[in-house]
Formats: sequence, C-alpha cells, structure tokens
Amino acid sequence: MLTPPRTVVRRDGGLYALERALQRRGFRHVAGADEAGRGACAGPLVAAAAVLPEGRRGEIEGLADSKLLTPASRERIYDEVVARALAYAVVVIPADEVDARGLHVCNLAAMRRALASLTTRPDYVLTDGFGVDGLDVPGLAVWKGDRVAACVAAASVLAKVTRDRIMVELDERHPGYGFAEHKGYITPEHTTALRELGPCREHRFSYVNVAAVSGRDGQPPRSRRPVVGGPDEPMEQSGAPGGTVGVALGEQPRPPAPVGEDVVMEGGVR
Repeated sequence: MLTPPRTVVRRDGGLYALERALQRRGFRHVAGADEAGRGACAGPLVAAAAVLPEGRRGEIEGLADSKLLTPASRERIYDEVVARALAYAVVVIPADEVDARGLHVCNLAAMRRALASLTTRPDYVLTDGFGVDGLDVPGLAVWKGDRVAACVAAASVLAKVTRDRIMVELDERHPGYGFAEHKGYITPEHTTALRELGPCREHRFSYVNVAAVSGRDGQPPRSRRPVVGGPDEPMEQSGAPGGTVGVALGEQPRPPAPVGEDVVMEGGVR
C-alpha cells in the first residue's frame, strides 16, 4: 500500500495555512482550543474552542493571538468570531476549583469540555502548547498555536475577552484590588493591595503569593480558602458564569502552582 505524501506547512504560510492543509487532507472541520488565566493568581480559568468556516468566510481581518491585540481589537474580533464560527464554546473554572483540583488538571478538563460542547463535531483538533487526551478525534498540540493556527487564535480571543469581562465585574464586587486593570495577574499594585487588604475569595489560595498573605500557609489549598458565611471571612457567593467542570478519570491534582505559572504567555510579570 502506498503511503500518502507528507503535508508540508511553511512557517511563512500565514495564520490559515495549517487549517487549509488539514482541510485539503479531508479534515473539513478543524477546531482550535486555548485558555486564558493560567498565570493569574485571582479570577477564573477560562477555556474556549472554535471551528471556523472553510474559505473566505472563515478569514477574520486582524485575527491574531489575543495577547498581541489591543482591548478594542479583541472586542471587535470576538464579535466577528461569534458571528462567523460554525461552532464555539466557552468554559469557566472558578478559582476555588483551581485550588481544589490543580491548575493543569482544570486546564485540560476545561479544554476537553469546551471541545465536547461544540455543536459542529470537529474532524481534527489543534490545541495551544500541549495535547488534550480523551478526545475521539485526531489532534495536534502546536507550540504557540494561537500565533500559528487561526482556529486557535479565535479560541484565544474568545477565552481572553470572556475572562476580561468577568474580571471587570469582579472589580465592582471586590473593589480595591484593581481587577479591572491587571485582570488578576501579579503587578506591583496588585501585590500592594494583597498585603493591605488580604486576599478575597476570588484569589487562588494555592498560589504562593496569595498563601503568604492569607495567614493559612501551612494548610492545604482547600482549607486555606475562606468559608462563605463562616466566622473566618464572611463573603458573598461568587456566582461566576459558566459553571464548573469535573476531573476526568485517571487525572490527579498537581501540587500547588507557583506564582504566575505561564504568566509570561499572557502579558503578566513574575
């Protein structure tokens, strides 16, 4: 039996080259998945998946890695992705679940759920940085995928805009931290606010900088979190949109994450 020729995708082929190459090989619906918020020490982790149409309709002017776009450009492209995508899905993981289950476990589970929620079943999946197991279709992990594949860039914009909007809402409910400006990442202003105000329940208590000012350093992440309505730190229920996801069989929580894991990828500072 003859082996089919290899598909070669040139690095200078542009953002749509990889998807077009896969479509020429019969993978008509190519889904991309990405996340936002890995490096933040406050707020939710958000994952998104998207399938763009073939041809010119799937080409969105200005589409790029969300971290390279201005807020106004992200909002415009977000609307374009929502209007043009054959299917898209967004999953939100609140901070307390990141603490309880581990960042990486939650990240994989969120992307898996976003892909499974697509109303158009993908023939092939592209993910940013690392692979997602448990899918029933072939896939490829692409280094800096949000700068290489259009569908991953589209998912990046969906996740980033959704998370930024949530952080603006949280800024109104938890004033003083500056969530609307730094979106939960580590900045000098955020660090100062943490020291002066202490963490709120939207912070990730498994991150060492939050644990250091929580007064609960020696306790596991689950018990470090403030109890809603309890005597330790009464706070209102989060109510962040999007719900939560479970952990797939065989996955185990990782040890507490260091401050700013993957923060460089989303414009933060260590």
